[in-house]
Amino acid sequence: MPVVYSRQELADDFRRLGVAAGDTVIVHASVRAVGPIAGGPDQIHLALKDALTPEGTLVMYASCPEHYDEVGRGMLTADQERELLDKLPAFDANTARSARDNGALVEMLRTYPGTRVTNHIARFIAWGRHAERLTAPPLPWNYPFGRGSTLERFVDLHGRILLLGCDHDTVTFLHYAEHIVDIPGKRVAKYRVPVLEDGVRVWREMEEFDTSDAGAHPAWPERFFAQITDGYLRETGNAGGRVGDAAAVLLDARGLLDHALRVMTSVAATYSG
Repeated sequence: MPVVYSRQELADDFRRLGVAAGDTVIVHASVRAVGPIAGGPDQIHLALKDALTPEGTLVMYASCPEHYDEVGRGMLTADQERELLDKLPAFDANTARSARDNGALVEMLRTYPGTRVTNHIARFIAWGRHAERLTAPPLPWNYPFGRGSTLERFVDLHGRILLLGCDHDTVTFLHYAEHIVDIPGKRVAKYRVPVLEDGVRVWREMEEFDTSDAGAHPAWPERFFAQITDGYLRETGNAGGRVGDAAAVLLDARGLLDHALRVMTSVAATYSG
């Protein structure tokens, strides 16, 4: 085992895993899992870009800092909401930090030259050939993971999902399946977001199928996304490989979507209310 991994070694690992020139890839990553890297953790996304080449596209889910999706959800006390209504600045997609829970790599990519962002608190970032197509308006304000969203455009581009040393319950793409699956009883979350309109901070109403830990449907079991992802990996015989020290898998988004829709429909059908 090397003392440190080089950018070239990581790029070679990505290629052995199946990342190819011209691919469109959403990545979820644990920097720590990859191990020590010569030049620091930015070399992870640079190595992945090397494997993709400028003809490829790299996507990550950045989301928003704490509190921006909390006012009106029913998660806070009245005093807490009043304080946020008074103090929280308007969301700026170009400057706001990525959600801390999404890992360090997404913020490194977001702040790297050439990365584009979507203008929404459910914010995606993209680099490469299809970055503009994935981030350009119009994108839906309500139900931002569903029809017309960056995730739907990603599917249309025959996207692939790379899980790099991360928890398989963190696959953001599966929120798209939750949004489009045709089942009754889905939970709707409604809240308010501070935005700038004509230079003035205003609170804009927003709704989505619930992407919180509560889940989009009351029938969802604990760690449902991990169950769906691991079931698809077993179904397709995908054992993955390694990138640096990290266990990694690369999977087809359309295949995962079809699998998820079947599982979600089946699980929802068992719910008696």
